[in-house]
Amino acid sequence: MSLTDLAGLGGIGFVVLAVVVNVFYVRGRLPMPMSGRSLDEVVESFAAVGDALRRPSVLAPLTWVCTTVFAAGLLAQLWRGGTGGGAWALVGFAGVLMQNVTFACVEALRFGMAAAARHDRGSTVALWALSNVLFGFNQLFLAVALLGFTVAGDGSGFIPGWHAWLGYISAALLFVSSSASPYNVDGTNRIAVVGLVGWLGWIAWIVAYGIALLGV
Repeated sequence: MSLTDLAGLGGIGFVVLAVVVNVFYVRGRLPMPMSGRSLDEVVESFAAVGDALRRPSVLAPLTWVCTTVFAAGLLAQLWRGGTGGGAWALVGFAGVLMQNVTFACVEALRFGMAAAARHDRGSTVALWALSNVLFGFNQLFLAVALLGFTVAGDGSGFIPGWHAWLGYISAALLFVSSSASPYNVDGTNRIAVVGLVGWLGWIAWIVAYGIALLGV
């Protein structure tokens, strides 16, 4: 199986895993960034979260493997060396790697909050603020990934116009939402829907790119 085939499967696999993990988090009543829940509710939820946090987090490393393989396959397909339009794929690859690192920190912070909530409310509140802002800033790296791979794919004719527009619009929405992160310290964000729409666009964009890679 070629790298492009694995990349296509990796992209689609990431989307499936992301949906499954988030369903587990919602069912486990895990406080999510930008949820707007009160600090007392957040502390109580993390203190009682238990296995509802551990079980879905087992899948987290696999999601990062999937996105890395997906990005590597796109880079191999779109960039043939040089400084032409295909070089934008390097920007996209960097964005994916940065979002993997950042989200690994967000995931680890959840375990820190769960441990702190059982002993010290103040520490949990501080970690919650850090997690919220870091989660928001992570949207910038999604935007960078979208922009880089969209410019490269659009310039080479590898993706159709609608796919390119989906990438550009989603990147813009995620950038705007990321810029508002400093105002989301307490988990309330009036433009959270902007980030959500951008994230859904990112998911659809990945699926479309995954299908394109499988068709190579």
